[in-house]
Amino acid sequence: MQTGFSLAQLADPDMATSEKILRACVHCGFCTATCPTYLLLGDELDSPRGRIYLIKNMLENGAPATPQVVKHIDRCLSCLSCMTTCPSGVHYMHLVDHARAHIERAYTRGFADRALRAALAAILPHPARFRWALAAAMLAKPLRPLIAALPVVGARLSAMIALAPRRFPARPAPAPIVAAPRARVALLEGCAQPVLAPSINLAARRVLARHGVEVAPTGRQGCCGALTHHMGREARALDFARANVDAWTAEIDQGLDAILITASGCGTTVKDYGHMLRADPAYAAKAARVSALAKDISEYLAGFDPLPSIRRTGQPIAYHSACSLQHGQKIVDAPKRLLRGAGFVTKDVPEGHICCGSAGVYNILQPELATRLRDRKLANIAKTRPMAIAAGNIGCITQLAIAASVPVTHTVELLDWASGGPLPEALRGTRFDADA
Repeated sequence: MQTGFSLAQLADPDMATSEKILRACVHCGFCTATCPTYLLLGDELDSPRGRIYLIKNMLENGAPATPQVVKHIDRCLSCLSCMTTCPSGVHYMHLVDHARAHIERAYTRGFADRALRAALAAILPHPARFRWALAAAMLAKPLRPLIAALPVVGARLSAMIALAPRRFPARPAPAPIVAAPRARVALLEGCAQPVLAPSINLAARRVLARHGVEVAPTGRQGCCGALTHHMGREARALDFARANVDAWTAEIDQGLDAILITASGCGTTVKDYGHMLRADPAYAAKAARVSALAKDISEYLAGFDPLPSIRRTGQPIAYHSACSLQHGQKIVDAPKRLLRGAGFVTKDVPEGHICCGSAGVYNILQPELATRLRDRKLANIAKTRPMAIAAGNIGCITQLAIAASVPVTHTVELLDWASGGPLPEALRGTRFDADA
């Protein structure tokens, strides 16, 4: 694609990166075949190719985005399926992230939209605040039909309430201490996941302990920055990234084999810290070192021999491949190999490359499209006739569990149960109980 950026524009590192990405696009249109919003809406401007044209014109002109541009960029899930499909290697992720940051700086949204986005950015990355917000959403569940009928904000508020669990999860028992570790890792605790499903990281710790892997204490870490980053709040996202880089660098200096992440949406962002902080002289090298050590929990565990299963496995499990894992990190087979190694019968889901509609806060900001994608995903999962659904991202798990006819759990929780851990909470009261 030909571009017309000035030399002054290209002096900005973000603009120079975007210009290079734009020039890589050859307009072939392969991306339209795998784009969820184009699949649903059939609008060229809701395809990656159409959005690339909109972004190009917006950035070249250096002007505030128009309402039309904002509408179509907002509809993008950042599922990155287009990057898997693209034969030219167009790095759409960095391009759309730059576009969102530009929109956030140069476009004035309506009051309701601004207020909701500000609330999400202020609450979700902070576990204590998020816990209070969830408690309020649980209390509001009986009022959801009335809230949904409110003008302007009703659909989004209703979507938020629907995503809240009916009760807080039970606090699981602590993981065992590794007496003679063979390896030492850090584990991202995250922000939303410890509130919604603290059992996931504890299951990971138990599985790691059985492999002789010690988890280093890194108390200063927090939100990875993904939620604010994908809303265009670049400065706040970089603050979160720097805090984690500082926490992990202290441990790296003491010897660290990997930085593990159990929420694949977070993992894609942490692996991108090197790019996000490339222009920060105080953090560029440290961030690149962190990104090089970052691994999804399934990616790391795939390097070990399978743990012996002491439960009766063999149950059919539909594996939902989170977009951030299969498209963002190019990890496709490792989780399925781990499940098969534990004795489960792993089922591939038809249209497995299409997003479930979670996508961070997309299911709150775009509830109608997110619901259509969720229902499409669950219909395809049902074709495999599973006893449970496994996924590697808390956003996908929460999204699917709202309407799934079978329980949804994290891949590592199934691995933990098979090798001696407790039955995942989502599976209690199901046929898995008989196999415990």
